Amino acid sequence: MAALCQYLMLAHKPLADVFPAAVDREQARLLYRSLARSVQSSPLLSQHLEVIDYKSIIRNKKHGNVLRCLSADAWRNEGLNGSVVIDEIHAHKSPALIDALTYATRATPNGLVLTISTAGEDRNSVGFQWWKDAELVMNDPAANPTFWGLIYAAKPDDDFSEPAVWRAANPSMGTTFPEDEFAADYKDALTNPRKMSQFLRYSLNVWREGDTRWFTGDSWARCASEPLEPFHGRPCWCGVDLASNLDMTSAAFVFKEDDGSYAVHWKYWVPAETVAERERKDRIPYSGWIRDGWVTVTEGARLDHEHVARDICEFAADHQLMGVGVDPWQAGQLETLLQRAGIAVQSVPQRTSTLNASCKLLEALVVEGKLRTGGNPVAAWNANNVCCYTDPTGMIKPDKAKSAEKIDGIVALVNGLCLASTASESQSWDLAVL
Repeated sequence: MAALCQYLMLAHKPLADVFPAAVDREQARLLYRSLARSVQSSPLLSQHLEVIDYKSIIRNKKHGNVLRCLSADAWRNEGLNGSVVIDEIHAHKSPALIDALTYATRATPNGLVLTISTAGEDRNSVGFQWWKDAELVMNDPAANPTFWGLIYAAKPDDDFSEPAVWRAANPSMGTTFPEDEFAADYKDALTNPRKMSQFLRYSLNVWREGDTRWFTGDSWARCASEPLEPFHGRPCWCGVDLASNLDMTSAAFVFKEDDGSYAVHWKYWVPAETVAERERKDRIPYSGWIRDGWVTVTEGARLDHEHVARDICEFAADHQLMGVGVDPWQAGQLETLLQRAGIAVQSVPQRTSTLNASCKLLEALVVEGKLRTGGNPVAAWNANNVCCYTDPTGMIKPDKAKSAEKIDGIVALVNGLCLASTASESQSWDLAVL
C-alpha cells in the first residue's frame, strides 16, 4: 500500500493529491506513520518527498501535491480531489466515507480508488459489496470496465485442512511465511470456535459470521474428569464477579497445583425472590443447583453483599486466601466488608490490557486439560455461554454483551487467575486503593 501511494505521488499522471483512508483516527495515524517511515528510510524517495510531521502530511517537493491520511469522519471529507487508497474496506461500517472518497476522484483525470482487505463478518457492509463486484468482473471483465478485482480465498465448502487450499488462498506461501507455520496455526485453530473463525477470515479469506464462542463443550467437559484434591489449609486466590443486585454473583477460588495445572472451587449466590422468575422465564435449573449445594440463596429480592462477604471470610478461615480480585467499578460494599475483615482486595480493571494474559492462560489450560473444575454444573453452563471479545491488537477478554446467558463464573475465574498467575504463594497482596 505504501508503494502504491508513493507511485501515485510521483509517477501517476497527472499528479494529484493522495488520500489513504482508514476506518478510524488511530488506524489513520498508524497508516501515516508507516508511510512516513517508508519515505524517510529511502534516500531516493526523500529527494522527492517531504514528510511534514506537524501537519501529518507528505508533500511532493517539486509539484506540491500532498498525501494526507483520513479517517471515517465522512462529513469532513467532502470536496476532495485526488486518488484514494482505502485500508481494510471490510472494517468500514458505513459506506459514507467510501462514497465521498470515490466521488472525490471524479474531478481528477485518471483518478484511482484502490483498496486491499481481508474477508470480514458483515455481509451487509460496503466491503462485501465490493467483494461481490470483484467476483463479478473476475468472471466477466466486460460487466464493469472501470472496476478491476482480484480475490485469493478458499471456498466455503473447501476442505480447510488441505495444503492445496491453503496455497490457493495464499499465493505467497513459502516466500513470506513457511507452510509448516501455517499448518501449526490451523492445528491451533481447531482448539476452539473463536480461533477457527479468525483463522478462516484472516488466513483463508473466508467471510464468516463472527463465532466468538470461547470454549467447546467437549474441551470444558474434559476438565471435569478428575476429582479435586483437598484444599484445606492451602494457599489460593479469589476472583469475584459482582452482577447486579438482582442477579447471580460468583466467586472463583483458584489453587495452583505442583504439575502446573490449576484447580478451581466456585461459589454462587442469587437473591431468593428472583429464582422462580428466572426458572419460569429462562428455564434455568436454579432449584436443582440450590438443592445440590452449587448455588446459595440470599434472602430478599436483592443480593445480600454481607452474606457474600461472610461466605468468603468463612472460606478464608480454612484456607490461605492470598487476595481477592474484583472489578473496581462494581466492588462497592463488598470491597469494604472484605477489607474490614482483613482480606486483601486487588483491583482488576475489566480491560483487555489487564485481562488478556489471564484469558490466554485460561484458554491454554482448557485446551491442555490442565484446569480442574470439579464438575461444577453452573460453571459448565457459564463456559457454554461465554463469548470472547478481541480488540484490534488481538488481546481478548470475556464479552458479556455477546454471550448468550450468564458468564459470572468464568469472569470470576479470569479475575482470580490475574492474581494467581502473577503471585508467588508466599506473597500477600497489599490492600489496593480502588
